[in-house]
Amino acid sequence: MTDQYFSEQPTSPSDPVSFRLDIGGVALDLTTDSGVFSRGRLDKGTRVLLENAPDPAETGDVLDLGCGYGPIALWIAAQRPAATVWAVDVNDRALDLVRVNAAAARLTNVRACRPDEVPDDVRFAELWSNPPIRSGKAALHELLLRWLPRVDGSSYLVVSKNLGSDSLARWLGEQGHPATRLSSHAGFRVLGVT
Repeated sequence: MTDQYFSEQPTSPSDPVSFRLDIGGVALDLTTDSGVFSRGRLDKGTRVLLENAPDPAETGDVLDLGCGYGPIALWIAAQRPAATVWAVDVNDRALDLVRVNAAAARLTNVRACRPDEVPDDVRFAELWSNPPIRSGKAALHELLLRWLPRVDGSSYLVVSKNLGSDSLARWLGEQGHPATRLSSHAGFRVLGVT
């Protein structure tokens, strides 16, 4: 059985691979690994999010929910040194990669941690996520309902049209978190949630 990227403790043998992320004037050499989402590359959805969402908040706490090896968190942290970027995931191998990648890029404003390690009193200026759709609808809904109420500004999600972006947007609105389609590109929707 293969690890899912939302496994807490991947059992697949480590096999690190690096690549260069180069988007919007930010260039980072990132290490990925087996047992983590999108090994060896920047996935299409995350690229669509980074290229089409508004500029990140200048200051405050910013949340990268389901951070994987950290492309979103590190990209934001590189542009916004006055912000604290929380890279949150359940996958321990992913969190280790975020720490390695942040250290290699000399980004001291990244906090990689599991969900329960984020202090309860932290409020977020923004939330950014390529959410773990394949974890299942119930798990995804629980995840979003846990974190969206802690965001004082906007949240930006990227979801494949074929994996239910439009139905997720409707559901978010029904939960009191209106979602607007900000962009549609390469089969992905970037949703802005208030």
